Amino acid sequence: MKASKDFDVVVVGAGVGGVAAVRKLVALGIAVALVEDRLAGGECHYFGCNPSKTLLRPIEVFNLAKAVPGVRETISGERVDVAGVFAKRDAIIEYLSDQDRVASLRQAGVTVFHGFGRLSGERTVVVTCADDTETVLMARHAVVVATGTRPYIPEIPGLAQARPWTNRDFTTMTQVPLRALLVGAGPVSVEFATILAGLGSEVTLLVRAKTLLRNCEPEASEMVTQSLRSKGVKIHFETELSAAIRPAAGGPVTATFHDQTIEVDEIVLAAGRCTNTDDIGLETVGLSCGEPISVNDHLQAVGVEAGWLYALGDTTGRARLSHISTYHGRLVAEIIAARAAGRDLSENELAARDAGNLAQVIYTEPQVVRVGRTESQARAEGFTVRTRTARYPDAVSFLALYRDGFDGWAKLVIEVPTNRLLGATFVGPQFSELAQAATLAVLAKVPTTLLRHAVAPHPTVNQVWDPLLAEESEIA
Repeated sequence: MKASKDFDVVVVGAGVGGVAAVRKLVALGIAVALVEDRLAGGECHYFGCNPSKTLLRPIEVFNLAKAVPGVRETISGERVDVAGVFAKRDAIIEYLSDQDRVASLRQAGVTVFHGFGRLSGERTVVVTCADDTETVLMARHAVVVATGTRPYIPEIPGLAQARPWTNRDFTTMTQVPLRALLVGAGPVSVEFATILAGLGSEVTLLVRAKTLLRNCEPEASEMVTQSLRSKGVKIHFETELSAAIRPAAGGPVTATFHDQTIEVDEIVLAAGRCTNTDDIGLETVGLSCGEPISVNDHLQAVGVEAGWLYALGDTTGRARLSHISTYHGRLVAEIIAARAAGRDLSENELAARDAGNLAQVIYTEPQVVRVGRTESQARAEGFTVRTRTARYPDAVSFLALYRDGFDGWAKLVIEVPTNRLLGATFVGPQFSELAQAATLAVLAKVPTTLLRHAVAPHPTVNQVWDPLLAEESEIA
């Protein structure tokens, strides 16, 4: 006989979004259960953003030091100390243990179930543990699905048998492959290429499309392409992997593409992700399996009566970014708490406002910052726009003091005739710090005629805004 337990809310998935949701819910006095069959803390913490940026940071600092006169003369090595980099990475990901995180959640009042959660009808989740015991969780108010994504493995002859690396293998690697074949064209792919090249690997990058970073401004894509090539990365555009053979476990891999064959030590996949909704019981509540869960701006699943089922973050397909998952998690907790208290929310009350306002940083050298819409996206959505662009240090000469070879570029996408900022792209060293100002401007619909009065202090990287806004004026 299955044990049964009642809670106000059941959250399935303990990634950053699910954890943010349960912490806020218990703080609001709501009884909540959290279900996770893997590590509590999620992909981002253990196998995604946190370890990858920990691997990137020493490379970035080392290259900066080599570009600063008076510092580079003190550097004797050719690259970073890999053992030291891996040691820091291991500490950041807590040695792949969630013991302290689970203890913290339980201390906060969250009931944590280590097992696989599946929906089994209205407000019902069945948890199957490793020993095959099952517990039925009944939710009085809501069930939240935060099951995230997993790497996509293309169906290519021999690839599965060659045991390619996914992000999980890559971010937890204990040895740097001398030769690596990387498959993909998006943010993860270019970040991985930057890491591999920085750690001394010989990198070949296969790109199915004609460009890298197809959702970015073309200039950003070109700057990243040039940078990777300057680091020795061999990029093949309009090229797909057609076969892979690994005769011996742990031995080299023979990869074939465009009738060309090369031997590498590892194949690294960064070719997209699949949503983890194919085996979580969505069919029991009338939804399709294996697809993102469509939600409204209150993060309620579209097509489920009474609005008791919610989804957040990657599971919704709205944006595969950890900071959006965290935002959704905190917001959904407030929405559920309000409805549990009997409030009828208006359409705009506690509504998610991520559409058109997303901010993303791509941690290559140079860094790429994307906020809101690109020019092509804005035009495709029917906006009439104009743009402002600048190149650095030409437009702000003092930026050259930060490093030799300083190279940056920026673009604002401005709606006509309101002058409100629809989007911004910044490409350059340490430009990640520009993301929040641009996000605030886009979200708040601040016109550029007002933004020009937000004077950046000198000398700071924030002054990249100055030439972009210098010609903006209230005078028609």
